[in-house]
Amino acid sequence: MSVEGSPLKSKQAGMDANGLRVAIIAARFNAEITDRLLQGALEALAEFGAQPEDVATFRVSGAWELPQVATQAVEAARFDVVVTLGCVIRGETPHFQYVCEEVSRGLGAVARSSRIPVVFGVLTTDTLDQARARATLPGRMTGNKGYESALAALEMVSVLRELRGEA
Repeated sequence: MSVEGSPLKSKQAGMDANGLRVAIIAARFNAEITDRLLQGALEALAEFGAQPEDVATFRVSGAWELPQVATQAVEAARFDVVVTLGCVIRGETPHFQYVCEEVSRGLGAVARSSRIPVVFGVLTTDTLDQARARATLPGRMTGNKGYESALAALEMVSVLRELRGEA
């Protein structure tokens, strides 16, 4: 699996999670994968200085529930960034398409209307093996999209603060 173009390739020495209040919303459905994505995100945040008490993790049933909880996290005004993590694997019915489209639309709407970053860390794969390749175990985070989503979150916080003149 390629990491070309991912935030992992361009990890900046200046990334800093110290003092950031982070909400991570992770689906429980496909837990083998989403648990690894969550581990990756937590590892990245810790690596860049996030304090455990500043990271709140919320678990939801599945990817479908992510937009609603992301909206509530933004509206709570307690966080500097929201990271969403989930995994939808194609099956034999159109259910995959309906879920993926609505989760993408929903999280996109939340992100566009929010003053804080809302990061999309939802895997949409054809097979379980493809999902596993994108959710490697700790120690091999070059293939963990949860880790990469947390890096994207740090970068977005920095960019938005710079745009607002807060940096």
